[in-house]
Order: sequence, then C-alpha cells, then structure tokens
Amino acid sequence: MTVHFIGAGPGDPDLITVRGRDLIAAAPLVLYAGSLVPPQVVAYAPPGARVIDTAPLTLDAIVALMAEADAAGEDVARVHSGDPSLYGAIAEQMRRLAGLGIAYDVTPGVPAFAAAAALLCTELTLPEVSQTVILTRTPGVASPMPPGESLSTLGASGATLAIHLSVRNIHLVVRDLAPLYGEDCPVVVAYRVGWPDQRVIRGTLSTIRGQVKAAKITRTALILVGRVLGAEGFADSRLYAAEHRHVLRPR
Repeated sequence: MTVHFIGAGPGDPDLITVRGRDLIAAAPLVLYAGSLVPPQVVAYAPPGARVIDTAPLTLDAIVALMAEADAAGEDVARVHSGDPSLYGAIAEQMRRLAGLGIAYDVTPGVPAFAAAAALLCTELTLPEVSQTVILTRTPGVASPMPPGESLSTLGASGATLAIHLSVRNIHLVVRDLAPLYGEDCPVVVAYRVGWPDQRVIRGTLSTIRGQVKAAKITRTALILVGRVLGAEGFADSRLYAAEHRHVLRPR
C-alpha cells in the first residue's frame, strides 16, 4: 500500500501528468482539496472508488483516512493543486505517515507559474532582462514569512517574481516593489489559470491595485512582476547563434 501525493496541475484536466492520471485511475481512495482541484481531475477515479473532498477536514482526519486505507491494503491518491512541492502542505502529511510506517511517494504537477507563463505565451527569463525567477508569497495569518524573505529583500534582485497566495495583499506588493522595479513595471494577475473562468489582468505597479479591486478578485490568483512581461527589444539567446560553438555544434 502507498499514499501517492499527486500534483494535479493548475486546473485543466489535460494538464495532469500521465503518471498522476493513472495513479488516480487505480486508487480505491482518492483524497483531494475541492477548493483547488476541479472535479474533472478526480473523475479519473475508478468506478466504486471513494472520492473525498478534504477541504473541510483537519490534518488528523485526513491522516486517519490514509491509515484506514493502509490497514485495508488499499492505495491512496492524495491529489493537490499545481505542483505539491510549492505551498502544497504535504510535508506535515508525510511526516505523519512516516511516523506510522506508511509508504508514500510524490508525483510532480504543472506549477501555477508555468501554466500562467504558457497562457501568456511569455518566457520568464529573457537575455539581459532577467535570468532568475523567484517563487514567493506575502505573509498571512496562517503563514508568516521567515526573516530575510520579505518582498523588499527579494525584489532588490530585480528578478522576475511569481507571487503566490497574495492577491489580497496586492497593496503590499505595490508598496514594496514600486520603489525597486518602478511604477511602470509590468504586472500580471492570473486568476484560476486552467479553469473555465480563468482571467488575466495586465497592468503596472501603478495601476494593478485598482484593476484587481475593480475585478473583485480576492483569491486563487498568481501575481507576476518583472520587466520580462513587457520586454520587446531584448537580445536573442546566444544558444542558436551561428558563431556560437559548443560540443553539439563544433567548428
């Protein structure tokens, strides 16, 4: 018996990995966060499987379901949105399972920042503009930020920022980043990427707060900040330049 932690991707059931889909299709018990994972993803579950929305459950209740399945010798598909390594809250579940001697593994999924970049047809790393992407968030009641990880600290790099779980704090994003990136720096708020009602709001650090307020977006959105979002005259990559020689293109 194994508990399979599965990244469901951003919402589009076509964007789950083949491995993740097949694990769900073989699991007698499927646990998923219904507020973030659409029912179309867990519809891959086999006939007769128990499919349980864990959104209203506590950690103890979720682990108890896993332990019951273990006692019955049944695999569990534990489905999380995006990629479970990012804000997936899987670490505490795995710690509990390890303490109980229950086997588990992890199947990655398409993360929200990658799905948003694909929707925008945008490369997040452009030559001489930004070669770094920082995945972060703003502090919340449940999860304060560790020392040294404030937006003002991370933003000093000038890197492309993918800010999760923070659309309610868009005012803090603007306050901390406008002095570093400039008020004209492009910003994208990607709402429910991969869902039928997905939306994209494009603005700048001077306009995005008002745009988000007008759109009444308060959750399930990713904020992208950086010059790559509006760059046009960037340099070509040297990778395919005719004069660039490397082991696969010798002189």
